[in-house]
Amino acid sequence: MSTTTENGVGGYRNTSGEKTYKKTTSSALKGAIQLGIGYTVGNLTSKPDRDVLMQDFYVVESVFLPSEGSNLTPAHHYPDFRFKTYAPLAFRYFRELFGIKPDDYLYSICNEPLIELSNPGASGSLFYLTSDDEFIIKTVQHKEAEFLQKLLPGYYMNLNQNPRTLLPKFYGLYCIQSGGVNIRLVVMNNVLPRSVKMNYKYDLKGSTYKRRASRKEREKACPVYKDLDFQDMHEGLYFDADTYNALMKTLQRDCLVLESFKIMDYSLLLAVHVLDQSPKEGGEPGQAVGDGKRPVAQRVLYSTAMESIQGDGKAAEAHTTDDTMGGIPAKSHKEEKLLIFLGIIDILQSYRFIKKLEHSWKALVYDGDSVSVHRPGFYANRFLKFMSTSVFRKTPSKSAGFCSSVPYDRDTFMTQAVTHASHWDRKTSVMV
Repeated sequence: MSTTTENGVGGYRNTSGEKTYKKTTSSALKGAIQLGIGYTVGNLTSKPDRDVLMQDFYVVESVFLPSEGSNLTPAHHYPDFRFKTYAPLAFRYFRELFGIKPDDYLYSICNEPLIELSNPGASGSLFYLTSDDEFIIKTVQHKEAEFLQKLLPGYYMNLNQNPRTLLPKFYGLYCIQSGGVNIRLVVMNNVLPRSVKMNYKYDLKGSTYKRRASRKEREKACPVYKDLDFQDMHEGLYFDADTYNALMKTLQRDCLVLESFKIMDYSLLLAVHVLDQSPKEGGEPGQAVGDGKRPVAQRVLYSTAMESIQGDGKAAEAHTTDDTMGGIPAKSHKEEKLLIFLGIIDILQSYRFIKKLEHSWKALVYDGDSVSVHRPGFYANRFLKFMSTSVFRKTPSKSAGFCSSVPYDRDTFMTQAVTHASHWDRKTSVMV
């Protein structure tokens, strides 16, 4: 086995400098992803369309792809591997819900090399981006993949009722087995288009406990800041009344869904593009601007920030040019013109015993209302209150001057919202 050196939390690098994940090189992993998805989606086209049944959520299909090829699979120069597809018919329906045709899905993922992104968090996951900006492919842990499988029926019931959402949209769940290891992957919507230079990026939870970017993170070309950093660097982001109301309505509905599923510890990924500034030089791979090609807007329905928020679309009508790339128009307290890109991330965390223990321990050494890991109801309430007051604000009338918006009131919203019953907590097949 080749010698490896640690490369942060995102993996290791072998002697040739290539990143590895569970002793699998990134090139082999990317190749297996493209071969596996190419086979399973192509094979799925031969199956007739029909309504999705409950058992479809728990089907697991498997195919072996030896390097020498077989009657069903092509030869390749990667190690032998087995490719598992979870709920293929259900995910086909989900992709159709967002206007993703099989040929477009295959073209996005398999036609061009996948772009490896630097790890934006502390999860240890690898992230790949398709060259057309449509999809993110992320490695996930076994418990996260298992939780997603259990979540699918109820979660997509909500998405079917309300496709305009800032919640992550999962388009496929897969597992690669090779060399005695399992590598699980989800395909998701991409929140941040590469063609727009993000001047600031934030991972926001509404917590103040240790919610500041580390010195190592700040030294990066494109650091991801946290809650306390946002409060230091901005005095809120200001929207016109219609856009602010649409944004907060979407966040409120999304948090209610997450709370009904007892999901917590999620974040709002927020990126700010300053229109009044020239793009900064540098940036992480896949994020820089200026490749000589005209930006192409994402084709997937409800994929952009502007499309994802609730409303009648009036606020978007004046900002539907290619230059905005679906960003939400806003202003800083200094009247700078901004484009905002955002989405809720890291939702595959349920409030289980380990989280209860973690919160109890943190509460002993710090204010329990400020730690990021909290019971789902309190977490959602604190999250929304922080977003509606510290982060997002309604542009006041000229006579009023800049001021904070009215804070989110949970009781008022709960009386107006439709209760989303959670029926997913049932016995399901265990992933292997």
